[in-house]
Amino acid sequence: MQERGKMLEGELYNAEDSVLVNDRLKCKQLCYEFNNTPFTEPEKMSAIIRKILGKTKERFNINPVFFCDYGYNTEIGENFYSNHNLVILDCAKVTFGDNVFIGPNCGFYTAAHPLDAATRNKGLEFAKPIKVGNNVWFGGNVCVMPGVTIGDNCVIGAGSVVTKDIPANSIAVGNPCRVIKQI
Repeated sequence: MQERGKMLEGELYNAEDSVLVNDRLKCKQLCYEFNNTPFTEPEKMSAIIRKILGKTKERFNINPVFFCDYGYNTEIGENFYSNHNLVILDCAKVTFGDNVFIGPNCGFYTAAHPLDAATRNKGLEFAKPIKVGNNVWFGGNVCVMPGVTIGDNCVIGAGSVVTKDIPANSIAVGNPCRVIKQI
């Protein structure tokens, strides 16, 4: 199996594989173009995001700066909004439902590294998907870790580090993030 296939299957893969490096370079170039497009050209900005991401709906707004690794592994739903400084490390699939609002300086990280130093030092890594339901609001400076699923109608408080799944209809906060109230 090629490295891209291993990556998408959640297996250990070599991130320095030439195909993956080329995929990342293409995505980084498009992110650069997006981040350097004037705010007075919203149609151009949207067109570039549509080239980057694997799937978009009609209405979305992503404010620069925005970075992701591959783009083709990220899908956003209708009425998606992201404030400044969104980072998506999409080595695995990252899926956002409809009406997702993301505060500034948030990150969604599917990439993970082996705990064993010898394996890690060989440049091997793996990735786990992230799934976000509908009607979810993330406060600023939230980090979502590999393999997390966040259910519908959740609020994730500012500064939270989400390491485990959050059930639907929850308010969750903290580091590590935990449910403090059902909505």
